Amino acid sequence: MVWLLALAAVHAYAFVEVRRFFVFTEKGQRLDWIALTGNSIGEDRIDDLVNTVLDAMTVASLVGATVLIGFIALIRRRFLLAVAATLLVAGANLTTQVLKQATTRPELGVDVERIAAGNSLPSGHTTVAASIAIALVLVLPAQVRALAALLGAAYIALAGVATMSAGWHRPSDAVASLLVVGAWAAVAGALLALFQRDDGFADEQKAHWPTVATLLVVALVAFAVAAASWQWVNDVIAIPPDELGRRRLFAAYAGSAAGITGTATLVMALFLASLHQVVPQRGAQSGQRGKLST
Repeated sequence: MVWLLALAAVHAYAFVEVRRFFVFTEKGQRLDWIALTGNSIGEDRIDDLVNTVLDAMTVASLVGATVLIGFIALIRRRFLLAVAATLLVAGANLTTQVLKQATTRPELGVDVERIAAGNSLPSGHTTVAASIAIALVLVLPAQVRALAALLGAAYIALAGVATMSAGWHRPSDAVASLLVVGAWAAVAGALLALFQRDDGFADEQKAHWPTVATLLVVALVAFAVAAASWQWVNDVIAIPPDELGRRRLFAAYAGSAAGITGTATLVMALFLASLHQVVPQRGAQSGQRGKLST
């Protein structure tokens, strides 16, 4: 449980730093501005996909998905799991909305055309996608958990990049929302660890270490791409985006997409790594493995 509380604190600290740099500094605002301008390259080719992904993220879909997630936990006779998953989804989405309303974006002479839009961090749409995907991984049986984590991470990354591609959100908005969800996932896991049944035990065979390793590798590669792209863009950060060439703009866009992808896979990997501890197997550890429910 201590590890999970520490993980929640790390996510919270990372969120504060992302918010501080990208909202309250000129350099951070410029990086977001250039990346958001780069989404116009090839926009017509991915427009249908982006709209399909974003149209699925509605209040009705959030409520429906939360009910379904709770139902899956209940039919597995895991009431506490249903409570934790619901808490994760509700807490993450409520926190996102509160933080967005509580943050005032300063006018630093950057991206003046969007000044009237004000603050957009964190992204509500990305929070919806990420909270649902992670909560679903939480309540599913161990046999399908690894596959769900891989698909969930891909879906979360797609949703985050889609909000940027549509021009709805700056890249940092999506990253910040993933950190909010990651923090709530850790809190939900800590509550499960605190209140779990005494007769449960952690089965290392259900730890899904190969999947965790795969997600971590993807995250590292994505962050490396993001760092390289942003370093190239940093050399021309003082130049307005409409004066930059297509290569620089695409590098900013691709680097931001990679940063979102890296954050999505890292958050999922850290969550998956602890699930065999917080969702223990039922029954005594010795002599009853054949009767356990997962």
